[in-house]
Amino acid sequence: MQILLAEDDDGVAAALVEVLYDHGHDTRRVRHGGDVLTYHRSADLLLLDLGLPDVDGLEVLRELRAVSHLPVVVLTARGDERSVVRGLRLGADDYVVKPVRLTELLARIEAVTRRSPARGAAAVRTVCVGDVEVDLSARRVRVDGVEVELTTKEFDILAVLAARTGTAVSREQVLDEVWGDAHHAVSRSLDVHLTQLRAKLRRPELLTTIRGFGYRFGD
Repeated sequence: MQILLAEDDDGVAAALVEVLYDHGHDTRRVRHGGDVLTYHRSADLLLLDLGLPDVDGLEVLRELRAVSHLPVVVLTARGDERSVVRGLRLGADDYVVKPVRLTELLARIEAVTRRSPARGAAAVRTVCVGDVEVDLSARRVRVDGVEVELTTKEFDILAVLAARTGTAVSREQVLDEVWGDAHHAVSRSLDVHLTQLRAKLRRPELLTTIRGFGYRFGD
């Protein structure tokens, strides 16, 4: 398996690369978050430290999830509840707090790999609800066969909901995934974008507000 390791500590990285190699995994080690977005296409799994020197690892995860379904195991010393919750909400498949036993880490990697769909199967995803078609990979939306022009934020909100069609998604999760942090995002901005999104889709019944919780796309 090809593993991409984002870790700025040379000692930790060397130990991980060695044990992964001993268990049959080829590992590319990078130090910066920008390198993750450069090299992720050649990897089968990402081991992601959050304390990277150029950008916070959670922001890397958010940007990665906008373009890829690559399995991600967060491996970090940051064990506070808020970071763990944000990491999982932003799409991490597992969250491991350092220090971790290497045998446990290998088992978690294996478990995540078993749960994850094949990369080829996950590369293209199109969600259809009624006559609304959302192409998550190409970032295109069609209603009754006609393409609808959405702003970046409008599409990002729709993508969060469409990826979980039929499932209730909390307001906090939408804010986390689209703006990066529900605690700092301007909540009113989400309401404005949702109003515009409903108007452009002309199918208000497909975007349901769940009072006191969040939203649902589709039935």
